[in-house]
Amino acid sequence: MTTATAPAKGGIWKQSRTFDPAVRLLFLNQLTINLGFYMLMPYLAAHLADGLGMAAWAVGLVLGARNLSQQGMFLVGGALADRLGFKPLIVAGCALRTVGFGALAFAQSLPMLIAASLATGLAGALFNPAVRACLAAEVGEERRVEAFALFNTYYQAGILLGPLVGVALTGVSFRLTCVVAAVLFAGLTLVQLRHLPVRTAEAPRELRGQFRTVLAHRTFWLFSLAMTGSYVLSFQVYLALPLAAGGTAATTALFVVSALVALAGQLRITAWCRRRLSRERCLVLGLALMGGAFLLPAVLGRGLVGLLLCAAVLSVANAVLYPYEMDTVVALSRGRWVATHYGLYNTVCGVGITLGNLGTGALLDVTGWSAAPWLVLCAVGLTCAAAMALLARGGRLAAG
Repeated sequence: MTTATAPAKGGIWKQSRTFDPAVRLLFLNQLTINLGFYMLMPYLAAHLADGLGMAAWAVGLVLGARNLSQQGMFLVGGALADRLGFKPLIVAGCALRTVGFGALAFAQSLPMLIAASLATGLAGALFNPAVRACLAAEVGEERRVEAFALFNTYYQAGILLGPLVGVALTGVSFRLTCVVAAVLFAGLTLVQLRHLPVRTAEAPRELRGQFRTVLAHRTFWLFSLAMTGSYVLSFQVYLALPLAAGGTAATTALFVVSALVALAGQLRITAWCRRRLSRERCLVLGLALMGGAFLLPAVLGRGLVGLLLCAAVLSVANAVLYPYEMDTVVALSRGRWVATHYGLYNTVCGVGITLGNLGTGALLDVTGWSAAPWLVLCAVGLTCAAAMALLARGGRLAAG
C-alpha cells in the first residue's frame, strides 16, 4: 500500500507511477470502462430508431431499463462488495457488461434488447461502488484525495475518447461497435481476474446491522442530499446545454471542452486546493462554482460562447469537488462498509438526477429559453453550497 504523504509532482502518467500496480490497474479499469461505454451508448438510440425501426416509446423503454437497473441496484452492489470483497464484484460487473454489450450486437426483438440493457445497467451497479471502495482501501487516507483526482482524469479521458472511437466504428456498423466494446470488457475482466489483489471482506458478524447502520447515518444522508445538486447541475451538459446549443457540432464542442478542461486542470486544481483550502471549503467552493456557471448563459444568452464557458466552469467545479466528495464518503463511513456507503450515495444522486431532469424539462417547457431556467439552476447550486457550509460549520463532515 502506498504511504507517501505529500502529493506527487508531474503529469498524469508520472503521478500514476507513484502508486502501486493495483491502484494503476484501477485507473486503467475506469479508463477502459468509460471508453467502452461511451463508444456505444451515445449511438444506441439512433441504432434502435433508425437501424431497427423502433418507436420512440420503445427506444425510451430500452434506455430507461439500463438506467433503472443501474441506479436501483447501486446499494445492493455496494453491500455485496462489502460482504464478498471488492474483486469478485468488479470482475463480475465487467463480465456481465461483456455479455450485455455482446447481446446488443445481435438483439433484434424488444424483450432481448431490454434484457441486454438491464444487464449493462446491473453491471455498472456491481462494479461502480466496488471500484471506488477498492481504490480508497488501496491508497489509504494520506493519498486518497490525490488518487481520486487521478481517477477522475482517467474517467474523463474515457468520456473524451469513447465517442470518437464509437463514431468511427459505428460508421462501419453498430454491430461492430458493440463487438469491440464487448471485447474490451472481456479483456478487462481477464486482466482484473489475474492481477487485482483480493481484499478481505468485512467479517460476517460485523455485517448484521449493515443496512440499518448505513441507512441510519443522518449526516451521510444530509451530505448526499446536498451533493445531489452537483449531479443535477453537471448533468445539464447532457440536457439543457445541448438543447440550447442545437446541432451536433455545437453539442460535440460542449463535451470536448468539458473533458479537456478536466484533463488539463484536474491535477493542478487539486494541488491548489490542497495547499490553500480545507476539504469542507473545497466542497462549498465547488458547489458555489457550479451554481455560478449558469449565470453565464443567463447573462450572455444562448450563444455558443456563453454555453461553452458554462461547460468549462462546470468542469472546473467538478474538478474541485470530485476528489473531496469521494474522500468525504470514506471519512463519514469511518472506513466501515465503504462500498455500501458509495452504493447509497450513488442511489440518492441518481434519484436526484432523475427528478432534477424532470424539473428542468418542465421549466424549459413553461419559460422557454429566457434567463429563468439558468437562474433557477444557479439557485440550486448556491442553495446546496449553503447547506454544505452549514454541515461544515457544525463539524459534522469531520466525523471521519
